Amino acid sequence: MNVAATLPLAFVMIAGPQIISAFFFATSERWRAVSAAYVLGAAVSVLAVVTIAYFVAKGITSGGSDGGDSKSDTLDYVIVGLLVLLIVYVFLRRKRSEPPKWMGKLQTATPRFGFTLGFLLLGVFPSDLICSIVIGTHLANHSDPWWHALPFVFLTLFLLALPALLVLALGQRAQTMLPKVRDWMDTNSWIVSEIVLVFFIVIVLG
Repeated sequence: MNVAATLPLAFVMIAGPQIISAFFFATSERWRAVSAAYVLGAAVSVLAVVTIAYFVAKGITSGGSDGGDSKSDTLDYVIVGLLVLLIVYVFLRRKRSEPPKWMGKLQTATPRFGFTLGFLLLGVFPSDLICSIVIGTHLANHSDPWWHALPFVFLTLFLLALPALLVLALGQRAQTMLPKVRDWMDTNSWIVSEIVLVFFIVIVLG
């Protein structure tokens, strides 16, 4: 159940500039190399943050036999607190006046730039950092093995790679479809993110 419950958070991970960047890369001249580098950079950072959070939480919960249940309950409250903070963050960022300046470089990006951006957006961006910490902490707190985080990681990477996969499958037709999907995601993804976060809070408290 814990593994299945973590999967919807993959959408929160990619909502915002993360998936928008993937759409821009998929329609750039070097879309294959740049998109692959972008997903690779994201893979490195997501795996690193989830793994660190998992083993830190594992060390807290297994640090002695006394107060084990109390430590577990405390970690659950920390997770809920982080999720509430993330709900507020997503709500406040639902309307952006101007896109970041770096987005102007996406159409002419190099693979190195794609890797760096993937690493930073999925590993340092506040919403993604909180999500990854929540995943690792939640699984460790419920005594799930580390590899149970992999479905969440793989789904996140698949969603990031989806624009490039659509170009690969649809060819020129994707060039007209992707901008429409990108605009919809940019406008409405925050609503889906809020629903997913509330759902996960219910799971944790339950």
